[in-house]
Amino acid sequence: MNVIRYAILVGGGILMLTPFFWLVSSSFKTPATIYVFPPQWIPDPFRWQNYVEVFDAVPVLRASWNTVYITMFASIGVIMSSAMAAYGFARLRFRGRDLTFSLLLSTVMLPYVVTMIPIFIMFSRLGWVDSFKPLIVPHWFGGPITIFMLRQFFRTIPLELESAARIDGASRPRIFLQVIIPLARPALVVTSILALVFNWNGFLEPLIYLRKTKLYTLALLVNSLREFESGLDWTHYMMVVSTIMVVPVLILYFLAQRAFIEGIVLTGLKG
Repeated sequence: MNVIRYAILVGGGILMLTPFFWLVSSSFKTPATIYVFPPQWIPDPFRWQNYVEVFDAVPVLRASWNTVYITMFASIGVIMSSAMAAYGFARLRFRGRDLTFSLLLSTVMLPYVVTMIPIFIMFSRLGWVDSFKPLIVPHWFGGPITIFMLRQFFRTIPLELESAARIDGASRPRIFLQVIIPLARPALVVTSILALVFNWNGFLEPLIYLRKTKLYTLALLVNSLREFESGLDWTHYMMVVSTIMVVPVLILYFLAQRAFIEGIVLTGLKG
C-alpha cells in the first residue's frame, strides 16, 4: 500500500510541477520552439542570452523594485494593523464586539468587482491614481482574513500569561508587544507569507491604478510584453520575466516551509 501511496503522491507532484518546468524550459527557447508539439522539454538551441537580452529590452529591474516596494510596505501594513485589530477582538471586552467581528467577516463575501468602481472614484478624487498609494495605504487598515486567522490564534494563548504580566505592572501595549507577539510567531509567519505572495502576485489593482510604464510591477510588465512592439514575438521574454517573478515565491516558501506548516496547523484551533 505504501508503494501505491507514494506512486500517487509522486505522480501528483510531477503533474503539479509540469507547468513550472515548461515555464523555465521555455525561458531558454526561441519563440519558434516554445509552442511546438509535442513539447520540447530540453531547449534546442539553449538560449542563455534570453536572460541577458530581456534586461536590455524591457525595464525588468525597475519593475522588480516596484514590486518589492509595494509588496514590502503593503505586507508590513496589513500584518501590523491586523495584529492589533485581532488582539482587540480576541482579548478586549466591549459592547458590539461580536457583531463588529461578524460584519468584518461578512465583507469577505463581497466580490471585489462590486467595490472596484467606487474605490477607484475615491482614489481618483484623492489624486492617487498613477501612484503606489492605492496599493499600499488600504492594507494599513487590516485585512479580514488576516484578522480572523490572528484572532483565532490569539485566543489559544492562555489568559494566565497576561494576568501575570499585569500583576508585574505591564500595560496593555507592553503585553501585546512582549507577550502576545512572540508567542504568535507561527500565525504571524503564515499570515506574512500569504500577504507577501498576495501582494507580489497582484495584477488587477496595479492594472487599474498604474498607467505609467515606470510604475509597472512585474505582473504588469509580463502582460505588457504581449503588445510591447507590434509585429514582434516576445513570448520568450514573457517566459523569462515570469520565471523571475515565480522564483522568489518558491524560495520564500522553501525557506519558511516548516514555520508555515506549523502555523497552518496551530492557527484556528479555538473557535
